[in-house]
Amino acid sequence: MSNANIPPIPNLGARTDEVTIFAGPCSVESTEQFEEVAECVADLGLKWVRGGAFKPRTNPHSFQGLGEEGLKIMKAAGDKYGLLTLTEVMDSAHCELVHSYVDGLQVGARNFQNFSLLKKIGQVTAESKKMVLYKRGFAGSIAEWLAACDYLTAEGNDNIMLCERGLRTFETATRFTLDIAAVPVVHKQSLYPICIDVSHPAGQRDLVPSLAYAAVAAGADSLMIEVHPNPPEAKSDGPQQLTPDQFRKLVGELREIAAVFGKKIV
Repeated sequence: MSNANIPPIPNLGARTDEVTIFAGPCSVESTEQFEEVAECVADLGLKWVRGGAFKPRTNPHSFQGLGEEGLKIMKAAGDKYGLLTLTEVMDSAHCELVHSYVDGLQVGARNFQNFSLLKKIGQVTAESKKMVLYKRGFAGSIAEWLAACDYLTAEGNDNIMLCERGLRTFETATRFTLDIAAVPVVHKQSLYPICIDVSHPAGQRDLVPSLAYAAVAAGADSLMIEVHPNPPEAKSDGPQQLTPDQFRKLVGELREIAAVFGKKIV
């Protein structure tokens, strides 16, 4: 199934009764790995598959991603399973390349205030209006986050989805501290929808479901959940990634919770 047969990319800035899930592995590692996850996502009736082609790693000797080969794998899987694709852009030099392959561009926490990158992404997506998923920085305030959105919108694209992914605090029981209050605050102070990345603040897969339940209950417009066919063998962030079976179970539970609030998981 080609992704040319699915509806145009929605403007996620318009809030609906849908809770969108962006699911996929932390890193695109191979065609087989990514397609197994994409098939699972499609079978659940979800719309988006995500993965990292270019990986920002703290340790320069860690796996850095497959680059353009990873983008090709993502596009092929999106075409095959009728899914929209999302990946992170790390460098202004990669913007056009990434834009040519995927349906949504992600700005990671490390580039939270990389204003030249934000402007470049705004320029590259000005005509296509492809969604930009913009993550909050490790120590960024909500006011700084919202203000920086203007670097994107000033270039002509207002199809922005904010993403709360946890803050760096004194707490060590979790990888990051999830600011669940960011959901109602962002809704109060802006018109942007907000995604909760439940994998990064958890850091441990057994904590992911509880954070996902809380995100839906708090009114999040979207969730980001990392899924890998074999997490112990993952080249990045294995401990926080769900297996496909665990992900299927979680989606079923989230659909029940969303229904309580008159919403549906897509």
